[in-house]
Amino acid sequence: MTKKINIGVIGAGYVGLVSAASFAEFGFNVLCMDKDEQKLSALQAGKTPIYEPGLENLINKNSVEKRLQFTSSLKDIVQRSDVIFVAVGTPTCMIERRPDLRYVTEVAKELAPLLSADRKVIVLKSTVPVGSCRHFANLIRTLNERVNIEVVSNPEFLREGSALYDFFNPDRIIIGVEQECSQKIMDILYEPLIHKEIPVLYTDLETSEMIKYASNSFLATKIAFINELSDFCETMGADIEKIALGMGLDKRIGEKYLQVGPGYGGSCFPKDTIALAYQAKIVDNPLTIIETVIASNENRKQKMIEKIILACGGSVSGKKLAVLGVAFKANTDDIRDSAAVTIIQGLMENKAEVTVYDPVVKNKSKEILPKVIWAEGCYSAIEGADAIVILTEWQEFKDLDLQKVKEQFNSKPIIIDLRNLYDPKRMALMGIDYYSVGRKPSFVSYVEREVLIL
Repeated sequence: MTKKINIGVIGAGYVGLVSAASFAEFGFNVLCMDKDEQKLSALQAGKTPIYEPGLENLINKNSVEKRLQFTSSLKDIVQRSDVIFVAVGTPTCMIERRPDLRYVTEVAKELAPLLSADRKVIVLKSTVPVGSCRHFANLIRTLNERVNIEVVSNPEFLREGSALYDFFNPDRIIIGVEQECSQKIMDILYEPLIHKEIPVLYTDLETSEMIKYASNSFLATKIAFINELSDFCETMGADIEKIALGMGLDKRIGEKYLQVGPGYGGSCFPKDTIALAYQAKIVDNPLTIIETVIASNENRKQKMIEKIILACGGSVSGKKLAVLGVAFKANTDDIRDSAAVTIIQGLMENKAEVTVYDPVVKNKSKEILPKVIWAEGCYSAIEGADAIVILTEWQEFKDLDLQKVKEQFNSKPIIIDLRNLYDPKRMALMGIDYYSVGRKPSFVSYVEREVLIL
């Protein structure tokens, strides 16, 4: 029964590719469309335009088995699909600090003349402001009165770096729908997950849209809270790691999103908090907590720049800094709104000489960070540095040979670790000036250092 429903996906970006490959893995025939011919050529050659563990293999597997195909024709999508997922970008217009819906609007305008009286279910996967799904449907109907469509809201909750796991093992599936027949179709699409007893919550369109924004804004709030608290811990001599553990053991709070760092980033939290705050202000119901979270996260990046400068003796002018990590978090190549990018730019504005290494992010950052030196590996980046700055929690950085690191320095090594990857006492025993976040520095005696067994 499932194979009778053909799926079209508009947008071969992060959400579109993960969704297309995953529905194909369920056994559906999926046609994925994008206007970028270069991207399509890469996909047809078996290369993914984004880094996501396991995604390239899943795409190639389902392409070989003829369940997943790619096209640049929207007409093909309409003709060959019963259900059409819209997964185009909804970036932030930074000047006005509001969501930019131009790509969603373009899809509606381009779909309208291609649709007919044949029934289509159009599912918005893109994260859109509350009311957008209804506006999307009304726009299509205004442009073509003959259409027979229902627009469904089905927000995604995929974490970059573990997106495939999240698709196949979600905490819940949220679907905003208005007609029973469309609900039955969505039940068929998600039957493999429903069979695993994954909770499915059916709501109206507006509630579904709001759940997405509310969820991401709440998680961003947790991150901003623990980051601000870490600064206070440094002042008071408390340990933020133990505090986060103690808080997380409370089931009402939970352990996730209590890891300190240089500030949240990526494609979701920054734009979703801004969009929610903007819309709330427009309807004269400001969300002051969210507004404060946004400001706190921006301030966080500047505080981290100041922390690095202070650790380097009050100035980084003319100093060589080895920066490890550009992606906003590990297991992704996403640098959108990455705190690392802002921090690197800030260090360079303070006349530091910055050498960068990231296991995945390389050439795609050269336009954003044109003046940095790109190293091919950790140790080549560190060689001759005055200090090391860790900005992304890649496993490769957790596994550094610290003795080898010491040998790269002409003087006492300095490591500023904004991800708390190392134990302060161990670093002190090795004779490394180590600065982490929310933890007081550890000092050891000469005797302790002498008896350390590496």
